[in-house]
Amino acid sequence: MRIISGSKRGMLLETPEGLDTRPTSDRIKETLFNMIAPEIYDSYFMDLFSGSGQIGLEALSRGAREAIFVEKDKKAIACIEKNISKAKFGDNCTLYKEDVFSVLNRLNNHEVFDVIFMDPPYNKLIEKQVLETLSNLKIVSEDTLIIVEASLETDFDYVGDLGFEIIKEKIYKTNKHLFIKKA
Repeated sequence: MRIISGSKRGMLLETPEGLDTRPTSDRIKETLFNMIAPEIYDSYFMDLFSGSGQIGLEALSRGAREAIFVEKDKKAIACIEKNISKAKFGDNCTLYKEDVFSVLNRLNNHEVFDVIFMDPPYNKLIEKQVLETLSNLKIVSEDTLIIVEASLETDFDYVGDLGFEIIKEKIYKTNKHLFIKKA
């Protein structure tokens, strides 16, 4: 796993040991960032369920102003810390080592986020709970792009009821990305 583009292009990243995380493949990450390239430069970027931190680090490498990482798994946290240090992005990011929901509520007075990426555990409806929380927070505006990585089976028919709309969906062999904005 590596940073695909930007100031740290080609830098190899650590991944957490074990099967508790599913690192996004370089090919899928490259496709994702090609799709959202105009949104990244000078953005406030949030990486929820960060795993190795590779998505937020890719955003920083491509010119994001700030990245917030949220992860509660101890192995993943150690990995993110190593990757942030290796990339020398410490001044541009914050790692919250706790539950996503407590962090979201605490960050409600932060600047509005331009991009919020989440890759929660699959098939547990956690993304629905996160979207419910985000629908009531000031850190999300009409311009905020929310990206959800989910299993192919995950149903998002509830999104409109939360005041969001799916603006794009990208399906891969084993998973998908949904691109969501406020309706």
